[in-house]
Amino acid sequence: MIKSLHIKNLAIIEDIELDLEDGFSILTGETGAGKSIIIDGIRLVMGEKGSPDMIRTGEKEISVETIFQLLKDRVDLKNSLPDSENELFVQRKIPEKGTGKGYLNGILVPVKKLKESSGNLVDIYGQNDHVFLLQLEYQLNYLDDYANAFSLKKKVAHTAQELKKLIREKKELETKEREREQRLDFLDFQIKEIEKANIKEGEEEELHQNRNILKNSEKINSLVEKALNTSYSQENSISALLVQLQDIVSDLVDFDKTFKETNDVINQFSITIGEFSDFLIKFKEKQSSAPEKLEELEERLSQIEKLKRKYGDSIKDILSYFEKAKQEYKTLSSSQEKLQELETEIEKKFSEYKTNTKELSSLRIRSAHKLEKQVEKEIALLGMIKGQFKIKIETSVPSLETMDKVKESGTEEVEFIISPNPGEELRPLRKIASGGELSRIMLALKTTGKETERLKTMIFDEIDSGIGGKTAEFVAQRLKKLSEQNQIICITHLPQIASFAAHHYRINKKVDKERTFTTVKKLSFEERVTEIARLLAGSRITESTLKSAREMLNHNLGLTNNP
Repeated sequence: MIKSLHIKNLAIIEDIELDLEDGFSILTGETGAGKSIIIDGIRLVMGEKGSPDMIRTGEKEISVETIFQLLKDRVDLKNSLPDSENELFVQRKIPEKGTGKGYLNGILVPVKKLKESSGNLVDIYGQNDHVFLLQLEYQLNYLDDYANAFSLKKKVAHTAQELKKLIREKKELETKEREREQRLDFLDFQIKEIEKANIKEGEEEELHQNRNILKNSEKINSLVEKALNTSYSQENSISALLVQLQDIVSDLVDFDKTFKETNDVINQFSITIGEFSDFLIKFKEKQSSAPEKLEELEERLSQIEKLKRKYGDSIKDILSYFEKAKQEYKTLSSSQEKLQELETEIEKKFSEYKTNTKELSSLRIRSAHKLEKQVEKEIALLGMIKGQFKIKIETSVPSLETMDKVKESGTEEVEFIISPNPGEELRPLRKIASGGELSRIMLALKTTGKETERLKTMIFDEIDSGIGGKTAEFVAQRLKKLSEQNQIICITHLPQIASFAAHHYRINKKVDKERTFTTVKKLSFEERVTEIARLLAGSRITESTLKSAREMLNHNLGLTNNP
């Protein structure tokens, strides 16, 4: 259960701290005071999506912190939560810029980890659940959740996806088959054209570089000649001067042996100059056929340019197209064999799909019978004594001719049907007009089997809309009964429900210096009397209203005198 909740800078909430008790707690307050914002804060620490737009004007970051009290026997959490000594501290921060952060007992964790952990601790039921309840897809998902069919449903969805993929492949291949021969001829021409060209990556850049050299061959030859003269050919070339220098140093060695090392350096330098001169001579010889080579280069570049216009912007693109063309040619060449293979695979996968859906169907039917009885028991506790609740299941198994219409959700269409009162025929839940009946059915569905859970927090955010009077009392009694095993937190505007709660918190909104602030206060018995009176009569609270409120509280809390 939630022991404490601390919210900072969330919408109109600047900084509030709320200590919560076990049992049944009620939050009341004027419309817009911030009751649902408190629930939004709990949703954030549960890992639900948050946005910087939720940050209070002028602030930099939302911070929500909560402490959960855990049971010692919650073995389902031992492997997923840090060592907490039966308490779990959860924190969520959403900054104005950057990514939000989540913490479990002070340890930074991915936000999805918050959802995995707190999902076992808190259930939130909002007034929008009325809308979802009317959708057939939601009703099917509810039955599957109740049946614990997640793994089986996942297997069915995966099989359906694979089957659809195989069917798409077969259709694509059949379409290609109609123009197969024409396409094969065209691909054959393209493959041979690229193959004959024998192009290689990096070749074009090398050709451009060589062309640049050949186009400037006259200038290059002149420079090479000058370099050759300087290094080797002239009388006063570097090579000739080095020979003279060697002779001089050799004579000096006779006088000082240290010159021998110098002589070795000059010898090495002479060898380097000799190698350089050889390179220049060979380079000069290579340039002698420049006009003929230039013509060859231009032809090769023209050939590459032609291929680029057809197959891509670069040699890399051309070669990539070449590989794809070869693969397509291979596929088309063996399309008949591939079609037969696909048909065999499709039949096998379809058989697997039917096996999985049959198993899922059996589970749904068994679970539906069990759920019907439990929901009828729940709605009876909520005042619909003779109410009937049934789950209509229609199974439609596709055939080999219609298997492209397989559904990932399985072969069933599910619809909840109900007869709220004796003598009324069973009708689809989505066609029930009474908001009060819908609220009670939703509460029944949401709380089915929850008595066996212990210390789970169940939050109801104004699910009592559209009900009043005796119906509201039935709902309040049900919530009170649930609170014997679970922590119940309920936002309500109904005095009948508020008067059954063990703990009552008043949410107020005030404006100070042109800023709006939300505050929370736990009410004493006398303060609860005044608040119940406000819920009964609005702003015109009289002695008679206060008396009625006091009597309602005493009766619903089982008190004979004021505390």
